[in-house]
Amino acid sequence: MEGVFTGGCQCGAVRFRADKLGRPSICHCRMCQKHFGSFFGALVTADHAHLTWTRGQPTLFRSSAKVKRGFCNKCGTPLTYQQGEEIELAIGAFDHPELLEPQVQVNHDKRLPWIDHLFEKPAYSSPAMEEAFAAVVSFQHPDHDTTVWPPEEDKA
Repeated sequence: MEGVFTGGCQCGAVRFRADKLGRPSICHCRMCQKHFGSFFGALVTADHAHLTWTRGQPTLFRSSAKVKRGFCNKCGTPLTYQQGEEIELAIGAFDHPELLEPQVQVNHDKRLPWIDHLFEKPAYSSPAMEEAFAAVVSFQHPDHDTTVWPPEEDKA
């Protein structure tokens, strides 16, 4: 995939731009589950030649003898999976993750036993829940690049 793909962490301390991406996937391995604090990790392949860190850099944690995982050391957002010279970016960290639908599942045999039935569960909503969600004021970085973050009025 070629184009301009931007993203970053939730606090805005780390931002990136990728001009070319490879295969989007989800990984079911236990290390991805723990890195993302979720049921799987959603990643897309990239390469260093088409990737620019436009604000800050991820902090790296060596999760195994072969893998380093990048995250923002200010807010904890998972950002990268790196094995040797290979790099993958967290799909959820992109400004437009809807453009990066996973095409393959890796380590499928390591998935949680109930994951295949997850979306058969009923969706829940209530007027009170919708009202509470509508009242949320987010302090997260917006889903687009900014010249300065946080805004000047928030620095005091």
